[in-house]
Amino acid sequence: MRLLYFGDVVGRSGREVVLENLPALKDALRPDFTVLNGENSAAGFGITQKICEEFFKNGIDCITLGNHSWDQKEILTYIGNEPRLLRPLNYPPGVPGKGFNLFTLSNGRKILIIQVMGRLFMDALDDPFRAVDEVLKTYPLGTSIPFIFVDIHAEATSEKMALAHYLDGRVTAVVGTHTHIPTADEQIFPLGTAYQSDVGMCGDYNSVIGMKKEIPISRFTKKISGERMVPAEGKGDLCAVFIVSDDKTGRALSIDPIRMGPRLSQTFPKGESFSK
Repeated sequence: MRLLYFGDVVGRSGREVVLENLPALKDALRPDFTVLNGENSAAGFGITQKICEEFFKNGIDCITLGNHSWDQKEILTYIGNEPRLLRPLNYPPGVPGKGFNLFTLSNGRKILIIQVMGRLFMDALDDPFRAVDEVLKTYPLGTSIPFIFVDIHAEATSEKMALAHYLDGRVTAVVGTHTHIPTADEQIFPLGTAYQSDVGMCGDYNSVIGMKKEIPISRFTKKISGERMVPAEGKGDLCAVFIVSDDKTGRALSIDPIRMGPRLSQTFPKGESFSK
């Protein structure tokens, strides 16, 4: 199975660079399933129903969220009726929405998408390790579910990597989001789980993690947190990851980063070509 995953989409620049390149990327890579992290897509804070529906209409199969899940209050009601929109699994019981979903593709194959949020330097949520364990008791990796993808939305690379090693051989891939900076550690662990600490963001990198530079610089230098941060509005870079698995075992065969845009070094999966 072939999965295409876009890192954190930040503001209009992030939405535009994804939607502009999505058709050609899908033509070139022929993914069976396409996911993105959309928790910063509404002016940097959360996501709206309108944005979700635009992504779904243009070929995104699933959207994951994170610590900004509830910044747009309309999502509290929308998420309960939209199984393609996932918030972190390890929120306390009673929170709207779901943290995982089992999708059935048109050819009958199944893919399980799970999202959890880390706890180091983040809100004190339930244990993400135990939360994933509980899901895997019901949905084990194997012939009936040949692909399990875990998005861990976390600050600490140690927590992301620890979760991936903990799940090695039990899921197809563990990929990190949240820090908005792509890491160069894409790899396949000994028992077949693909990993990258952070996919990076889709947005304007002439910024401070996607936000206009002046306000965060002022907060660091003057220690006054008054004005609300807003997304940078320049041309966006696109950061994604492409994972190919063995349908018989569910183990990853390859993981390749994708970077496209005006500022970051460009990279594309080996053996694949891209043209708009």
